[in-house]
Amino acid sequence: MAWIVLIVAGLLEVAWALGMKMSEGFTRPLVSVVTIILIVVSLVLLNWSLKTLPVGTAYAVWTGIGTVGTVALGIAVFGESASPARLICLALIIAGIIGLRFLSAD
Repeated sequence: MAWIVLIVAGLLEVAWALGMKMSEGFTRPLVSVVTIILIVVSLVLLNWSLKTLPVGTAYAVWTGIGTVGTVALGIAVFGESASPARLICLALIIAGIIGLRFLSAD
């Protein structure tokens, strides 16, 4: 269950990172409030998963999901660069997330 909660927390990290972009420096009130709520919920879920999972593994997986998801949506939604080097780096992050998940004792 902790892994599922951690994955949801990572996906919420993607959502709030995009929300920060869309809030335009927290100048759009509704988007800003939603973004702040997503930040809090993501951190609460991360904290819950830390009751079971090792902190290093959980934090790395949470930030990895957030990084990969945010970059992928940045490419798809905002037209950011999808250069081969950038995609290789994303693949390495994904490999690290998978490795941490399957090498974790929990």
